[in-house]
Amino acid sequence: MKQPLLIVFSLFWLGITSSSAQDLAAYHPVWTSMSKNASESMPLGGGDIGMNVWVEDGELLFYFSRSGTFDEHNTLLKLGRGRVRLTPNPFEEGEAFRQELHLQDGNVRITGYVQDKAINIDLWVDVFRPVIHVEVNGETPTYLEVAYESWRYKDRTVKGAANNANSYKWAPQGEVITYRDSIGFQDGGVLFYHQNREETVFDVAVAQQQMTAVKDQMMNPIGHLVFGGILRGEDLAPTSVKSGVYQDTDFRAYPLKSISPQKDHAFEIYLHTDQTPSLEQWKAGLDSVVHTATLASSGAREKTKKWWNDFWKRSYVITDPQQKAANDTVWQIGRNYQLFRYMLGCNAYGTYPTKFNGGLFTVDPVYTKPDMPFTPDHRNWGGGTMTAQNQRLVYFPMLRSGDVDMMKPQFDFYLRMLKNAELRSQVYWGHEGASFTEQIENYGLPNPAEYNWERPEDYDPGMQYNAWLEHQWDTVLEFCLMMLEQERYAGKDVPAYIPFIESCLRFFDEHYQYLARQRGAKVFDENGDLVLYPGSANETYKMAYNANSTISALKTVLKRLIASSSSDSTTYWQAMLERIPPLSYREIDGHRLLAPAKLWERVNNTEVPQLYPVYPWGIYGIGRPDLQTAINTFKYDPDALAFRSHVGWKQDNIFAARLGLTSEAAKWTLKKMGDSGRRFPAFWGPGFDWVPDHNWGGSGMIGMQEMLLQTDGEKIYLFPAWPKDWDVKFKLHAPYQTTVEGILEDGELKELNVFPKEREADVRNLLGWDVESQEQRIKSKESRVKTREQDAVPDLQSGTNNKGDLQSPSPYGYVQSPF
Repeated sequence: MKQPLLIVFSLFWLGITSSSAQDLAAYHPVWTSMSKNASESMPLGGGDIGMNVWVEDGELLFYFSRSGTFDEHNTLLKLGRGRVRLTPNPFEEGEAFRQELHLQDGNVRITGYVQDKAINIDLWVDVFRPVIHVEVNGETPTYLEVAYESWRYKDRTVKGAANNANSYKWAPQGEVITYRDSIGFQDGGVLFYHQNREETVFDVAVAQQQMTAVKDQMMNPIGHLVFGGILRGEDLAPTSVKSGVYQDTDFRAYPLKSISPQKDHAFEIYLHTDQTPSLEQWKAGLDSVVHTATLASSGAREKTKKWWNDFWKRSYVITDPQQKAANDTVWQIGRNYQLFRYMLGCNAYGTYPTKFNGGLFTVDPVYTKPDMPFTPDHRNWGGGTMTAQNQRLVYFPMLRSGDVDMMKPQFDFYLRMLKNAELRSQVYWGHEGASFTEQIENYGLPNPAEYNWERPEDYDPGMQYNAWLEHQWDTVLEFCLMMLEQERYAGKDVPAYIPFIESCLRFFDEHYQYLARQRGAKVFDENGDLVLYPGSANETYKMAYNANSTISALKTVLKRLIASSSSDSTTYWQAMLERIPPLSYREIDGHRLLAPAKLWERVNNTEVPQLYPVYPWGIYGIGRPDLQTAINTFKYDPDALAFRSHVGWKQDNIFAARLGLTSEAAKWTLKKMGDSGRRFPAFWGPGFDWVPDHNWGGSGMIGMQEMLLQTDGEKIYLFPAWPKDWDVKFKLHAPYQTTVEGILEDGELKELNVFPKEREADVRNLLGWDVESQEQRIKSKESRVKTREQDAVPDLQSGTNNKGDLQSPSPYGYVQSPF
C-alpha cells in the first residue's frame, strides 16, 4: 500500500533556531595577528554604513562609507579613514592579539594587553541612525588619540584609468577633478563634508543625449548634494594637523586626543546626507542627527543587537556543522554564505542599493590591481553607474533569505528614475513606456561613455552606440519580477510598483511595433506576433531576432502581472501576452536545445542567455515540461560549455541546481563559494568587476538556495540538487509566506519544520534523486518486460515504483514526483 510522506514537526523546533545561533558563532572570523594593510580588513556595518576595520603596526584603522555619497562626477566617495592609537599600546608586536567579527550582534571586538591586562575596543554601527560607535574599555588607564584622515583635503586631477571610478570612464570631456572636501575642527570635534558644485555629470549627459528640452522635468539625484559628518567624543580635544602617506595616497590627519588617561573611552561619528543648495540647512540636519542620536543613545546598542539577532533568525544555511568533510570545503561554503549575507545586511536601509562592484567595502585599489595606484575612492565600473545584469544577482537571493525589506533600496532606485526613462521614449521615439538601458546612471540615462561621444550624426539618439549594450533593454524586467514576488514571499502590498512594471512592459510593446513600422507596412509577423528585432540576448548574442531571454522575461512578467490583483489593465496585458513570440530551439548532435534567439549576427560576450528560460524565468525546470531540452542545452550547447565558469556573475551553479544536476551544482558551488584567498574569506574578486565582488557572492547564494529548495506554483521541492552526504541546517523562505527549516545529517532528514503547517502537504522531498540517472532508469524500464513481482524501480513520471507504491528510502520518504 502507498506510504504517506512523513514530515516530523519537531517538538524541538526552537532548539533548531538556538543551535543555529551556536553554529553562527563558529563562523565568526577570528584573527590572532595584526593585518599587513587595508586588504586584510574586516567588514563592519549597519543601516546604510560600511566600514573596513583592521589593526596595522599597533594602530586601529578603518575606512567608512555610506550609501548614496556621489560627487559631481558620480564617483561613490568614501567618507574618510579613522586611525586610533592607545598609550600605553595594547597592540605591541609580539603581544597576544585578537580581532573578532561577532555576526550575531553585528560588532567587531579587538583585544590587546598591557602588562597582561586586557583592553577591548568595540566598534559597531547603529542600524537605525547614521552613527558609528567606537568604545574602549580595560583595566589599565590609557590615552586615546583618534584622527580623522582624508586624502580629499585638496583637489585631485583624475587621469587615465582612474576615471573608471566615475561616469566618464574612458571618455572624459576635458579635465576631471575630484574637488576637495571642507574639513576642520569644530565644537571639539572634526567636521567634514563634500558639497557638489553647480554643474555635474547629469548636466553633461542630458546635453550629450539630446534631452535638454525636458531637463526641467527630470530627476537629478546629484545636484546640490552634500554629505559628510562630524567625529567627536567626550574629553577629547583637538591637536595639531598632521600629514602622511598611506599606500599610494597622501593624506591630512585631524587628531583628537583624550585630556587625561582613562580606563574607558568612546567616540562617535555622526553622518548626514542631504540634497540642498543651502549649506546651513545641511549643517542643521547634521545637528538634528546628533541631537536625536544622543537622546536615544541609552538603548541604541540593544536595539541594534536585536536587529541583528532577528536578522539571523529569518534564515540561515549552515553546512557540515560538525566539519566532518574530508577537507572542510563544504563547511566553508556555508560560512561564506553567512558572511556574505552579513555584508548585504550592512546596507539594509540605504538610499541606494548595494553596488555589485564592491558594495561599501572597497579599499585602496592597488590591492585589487597593482597597476592602479589611485586613491581609496577608486573602483572599476563607476559609482553612480549601475549594471543591471550584475545588480540583479545581488538582490534575487533576498527573496529566499527572507530579506525582502532589504530589497527596497534597489526598487526605489528604479522608481525614482521612472519619469526620466519615460521621457526618453517620448523624446526619441514619440511613444509610451519606460526605456531602461543596461549600463544606467542613477538618474536614468545611459552612462555617457557607453552612450558614446563619437556617434554617426544620423544614429538613433535613443540608442547607445556600443557593441555590447545596443538594443539591450530587458534586464529591468528581472526587477519587475522581484517587485511582484514581494507579494508572494512576504505578503507585501505591490500597488505602488504596478505603474512602474506596466510602463516597462509597455515599452516593449510600443517600441517593437514602432521599429516594425520603420521597416515596412506590417507591425506583426505572419502569426500576429511581435517581432523583437533588433534585440540582444544579454550582451552576448547581438542584433538578435526574438531573443529567448527577452521572450521568457516578457512571458513570465506578463503572466505574473495578470495574476496579480493589483493591475486594472488585464485585458491589455493579456492581449500583449498573446502576441509574444514562442521560444526558439536548435538541434546539435541529435539533441534538442534551447537557442539563444531565432537568429543573431555575432557573439560579443560570454553569458548564456539560452538558459535564461531556466533561470531566472523558470519556464524550464524541475516539475515543468520538457526538462530534457533544458538539460541538453546545459550539456551540449557549445557556447554554454565554452563559457562555463564560477567566476563573478557566472550562473552555471544556478543553472545546474535548477536542472537537478546535483554533481554539477556541487562542483560549481564549491568553486564559487569557496574561500576568496583573501584574509576575509568572502571578499571575492575582482572577477570581471572589483573586490569584493558582490555579484559573485549573490550568484553563489542563489545557487545554494536552489540546491536546497525550489518551488513550482504551490509545490515545494526539497533538496532538488543537494548531495546526500553534505550535512546541512537551513531555514529558507518560499512563496505564499512560507518558511522551510530542517536538518539533514548522515544522508537523512532528521528534522523538518514547515510554516504555516498546512503547507506541509506541498513539500516534495527529492533527497537522493538524480534527474539524469532517473531518466535513464525510465528509458531502461520502457525497453524491457517486467512483472509486478520484480523489485520495485522508481518511476520518475508517477512518483511510484512499478507496484504503485511510493518510494521510502528514508524516514521522510519520497512523495509524488513533480515530473
